[in-house]
Amino acid sequence: MSHNSGAPEHYTPLRTEDPEHHVVYSPSVHAPGEGYRIRSIPYGGSLDFTPTVSNSGPPSPDSYTYTYRYGPPGVTGLLRNKYTFACALFASIGGLTFGYDQGVIANVLVMKDFLRRWPGVGPWEKGVMTAVLELFALAGSLTYGVLADKYSRRTTFVTACVVFCVGSALQCGAHRFSDLVVGRAIGGFGVGALSMLCPLYMAEISPPEFRGALMAMEQFSIVLGCVLGFWAGFFTRGVEGSASWRIPLGVQLIPGITLAVGCIFLPPSPRLLVAQGRNDEALRTLAKLRLRSEHEAQDDPLLQIEMLEMQVEARLIRQTQGLSTSETGIDIGFKSWARLFSRKFIDRTWIGIMIMVFQQWSGINALLYYGPTLVREIGLKGDTISLVVSGGIGIVQFIAVLPAIAYIDRVGRKALLRGGGIVMGCSHLSIALLVGLFGDDWASHSTAVWVAVGCVYLFTASYGVSYGPIGWVLPPEVFPQSVRSKGVALSTASNWYANSVLHSFLIGLVTPVLLETSASITFLIFASACFAAYVWATYWVPETANVPLEDIDTLFGSTAGQDDLRIKHQIERELGLHDLIQELIRGYDSDADE
Repeated sequence: MSHNSGAPEHYTPLRTEDPEHHVVYSPSVHAPGEGYRIRSIPYGGSLDFTPTVSNSGPPSPDSYTYTYRYGPPGVTGLLRNKYTFACALFASIGGLTFGYDQGVIANVLVMKDFLRRWPGVGPWEKGVMTAVLELFALAGSLTYGVLADKYSRRTTFVTACVVFCVGSALQCGAHRFSDLVVGRAIGGFGVGALSMLCPLYMAEISPPEFRGALMAMEQFSIVLGCVLGFWAGFFTRGVEGSASWRIPLGVQLIPGITLAVGCIFLPPSPRLLVAQGRNDEALRTLAKLRLRSEHEAQDDPLLQIEMLEMQVEARLIRQTQGLSTSETGIDIGFKSWARLFSRKFIDRTWIGIMIMVFQQWSGINALLYYGPTLVREIGLKGDTISLVVSGGIGIVQFIAVLPAIAYIDRVGRKALLRGGGIVMGCSHLSIALLVGLFGDDWASHSTAVWVAVGCVYLFTASYGVSYGPIGWVLPPEVFPQSVRSKGVALSTASNWYANSVLHSFLIGLVTPVLLETSASITFLIFASACFAAYVWATYWVPETANVPLEDIDTLFGSTAGQDDLRIKHQIERELGLHDLIQELIRGYDSDADE
């Protein structure tokens, strides 16, 4: 069954379904070699080899790349491995808490009893109430970035949930405005911790075939939280007395308590266990996450490969950072952070930070926090209609995430960022012009009002398919392995928590004041930021779609990743990963000859 002049007859094309053949030959998309797939993995899954030198015959053990998967990719894989999917889905509740807080505050700030109870609360006080959460969330994310490596993920999950619930309880039971501010500060610290812990844990328990789909769940969960938070406040706005705003603020205790109790039953992170030298525990946990029994774990080649890869990664981090075996936690964390700002990595660090800066300055958080206020400024009157229209902002963003997940690899990151920047900028500019032209007499220009609403939705959809999801995709791609975790952590902190105080804190604090002064100026500022994002994406962001991570260095004219790769290959030989792959190639090749 030869389909290539250089392939042995027992190798068949990948597209051919032939259960009698253990090894499948196929033209590989990973040029310059040709690919071979082992399909008869003892407990399911597949292992692909791609030789990098020879163009025919079985792959050489000394010159190959390999990939493996435990099952089908994408949604099919998620449904097949229900246990890992359920663990990641449960962990994503942390993202929902962040999104819920963003959505609920928009309604609380305009509720009648809230305004009547504290009549002295003006635009500046509202800004403080909103922005204090962001500032303390930054502190929480960075603090738990260190604690998460020193203690178990479950321990840090529980403490973060407790902090979040304390802050939520203070907000729900507030009798003074200062109670609300303190409650949001404490709750923000917990939200910041959860925002870092949840995607970290999800990535660490995910198998390779659907890691991307699981990571997209974090953005999905955040947006879902925004929608739920907004509409929870919308449906309680007519309740008499303080219950109108206490109920939606109190509802966020439910996911916080649920996550705190449930995470006790979550499996530990196998990668953290390996980093702590607890390899036996890590193997048992990994086997459970990959639907293998303890007996199967002893001779499952895919499980052995993944375990060795974790050990290789742990040793690589130590060697590339000059760490001794006695250094853990804070020592490792400090050296990792410092490397991000070395000449080797500073270009990549700025890309990770700047995409998050432009996320904030695009105006999305202003829409989420001050949606009803913004909608009133473009001419819509009446509490119900303004709240319904602003609530649609979250729904549009929720829907826009779906095509982004489907097409981000086909269209490319750079094209989506450029297109998103232009469309978002034009949307803000159009709103600013409409406000300037018709803001004094919206009642006589109803068409202009709805055009402005359409521009708000157009902006939201554009953000949902560009800067929203790509903010989570680009940072992990541009950093080499030895600094990837800290690079992504720094990028994430810059995104959600305002690159310290510089942009998100000022957005939360200054937006209500700007709206009080001139809504037109507010939208012009956001438009300028979006056009700046277009220029940045055009001239400073490389296209990383479909580029192997090992080849990212060429986009930056750097050898940082190649240096890591040489060290990694040496560690692979020392720990036995290289020998294991050789054995698999020889063993399954011999099996196919029989």
